[in-house]
Amino acid sequence: MIARSTLVQREHHWCLRLNGWCAYRAVRLYFKAVSRLGDGVFWYAMMAVLAVFGGEEGLHAAAHMAVVGGVAALMYGRMKGFFRRARPCHRDPAVRAWVAPLDEFSFPSGHTLHAVSFTLVALAHYPGFAGWLIPFTVSIAVSRVFLGVHYPSDVLAATGIGAALAGLALWAVPGVSLIG
Repeated sequence: MIARSTLVQREHHWCLRLNGWCAYRAVRLYFKAVSRLGDGVFWYAMMAVLAVFGGEEGLHAAAHMAVVGGVAALMYGRMKGFFRRARPCHRDPAVRAWVAPLDEFSFPSGHTLHAVSFTLVALAHYPGFAGWLIPFTVSIAVSRVFLGVHYPSDVLAATGIGAALAGLALWAVPGVSLIG
């Protein structure tokens, strides 16, 4: 079994290593753009397009995503207040915040939790979106570590929480499932 201090050191090492890649302008601009879209802009626009142009199924999908988003916001807000984990950029001056954090604490990553839960619910309604939604969601998740505002464990935990939330939301709505 690996000691907790070893895991913390490895995680810190990865924060520093990935954060350093943002010194390259193209990497920084890509992750800043993806992260900004993950603030909600992309998801709200997607829900609006689905609701307006997707007929009854699109309206259903948008409503499903909106409910999941509301629950996700409540969950991660309470969890951040409970765990109160300092962000890597606040804990170590060698880790640069390439974007302004939206709140004070890092655990879990709200961007990742929303991206994963929205993506899984959207894919249950529109499986054909997988080719672009999955890479976009992965980009949002890893952007948070590259940009210095989250630890890898914040992102991994948020991925699990987002998947569980989406699974619960899909279970609660008869006739909608990720499994064909």
